[in-house]
Amino acid sequence: MRDSVPSVGIIARSYRRLLPLLKRIATAVVLIPIVLVLILRAPVSVLAVVAGIVALLTIHEFLKLTESYGMQPLRILTCIFAGIFFLLLALNFGNEKPLLSTAVFVYCLGFAAAIAPFIFLTRAMRNENLSSGYPAAAASVFAFTYIALPMGMLVQLRQQWAGAFYLLYLLLVVWAGDIFAYFVGKSMGRHLMAPRISPKKTWEGAAASLLASVGVGWLLFHYALPLSSALLRAGLIERRDGMFGLEQPAMGPIILLTVVLNIAAQLGDLVESLIKRGAGVKDSGAILPGHGGMLDRIDALLFAAPVLWYYAAWRVMQ
Repeated sequence: MRDSVPSVGIIARSYRRLLPLLKRIATAVVLIPIVLVLILRAPVSVLAVVAGIVALLTIHEFLKLTESYGMQPLRILTCIFAGIFFLLLALNFGNEKPLLSTAVFVYCLGFAAAIAPFIFLTRAMRNENLSSGYPAAAASVFAFTYIALPMGMLVQLRQQWAGAFYLLYLLLVVWAGDIFAYFVGKSMGRHLMAPRISPKKTWEGAAASLLASVGVGWLLFHYALPLSSALLRAGLIERRDGMFGLEQPAMGPIILLTVVLNIAAQLGDLVESLIKRGAGVKDSGAILPGHGGMLDRIDALLFAAPVLWYYAAWRVMQ
């Protein structure tokens, strides 16, 4: 009987250590199939609405973090401005010509980015404490460009030729890098990458992340034709959304692109850690069990999405 007490304690401690990982896995098991079906099969207008909701939740978390920096964020106006941006995306993506939709998106993006400082600074003039006006407006502009614009690029990427395939490629590359960085860094990591910003990130984990991303990217494009054909037969994509025949790019540029995407994703993760470290919090929120907040989950995509969007738009215009 005496020996059983320590055993129970050991089991309880082990369970407590494993609980965050179990929550992380359970959340991923539920969300990943939903996300994959959404990016492969949902109409672009529906994807724009969902991306807008994710962006608004993420902006809410980010503006809450800015309060720890002594700011008084323009929360409602920022969400309204971002919401209108995604509403316009949802209404404009009815055209099946990717080049035209890319041009419309660029006009929308450029105008929104240009007018954002004017709108938020004008509203900040009403602040009772005038010294808080510029920081509040700056936080709102940053929230829009840091979160809403990259999420909008994901929506427009879906409208490109082979858009669903590119989105699948982006998500799997980022997810593979994140998973391998987590497990390799946790088990084998010895050399810290940025101890002041993220004490648990190591160079070993970063190297594993890069190798995993390159491996997944290579596999996806090497088997692009059979994978696209299988998705087409399953009714998960239209023909224009897959990678068929001569549409498949050379492998060299794809490997280089994957390397750049992985580096961008890891920098996106570090930048979010910097923001949280300055705010003195561990997670941006608690909406996703085991993953923290929405910003914790999409931080890597916010830097990687513009890279892939530019590559896809450039290919269309060649």
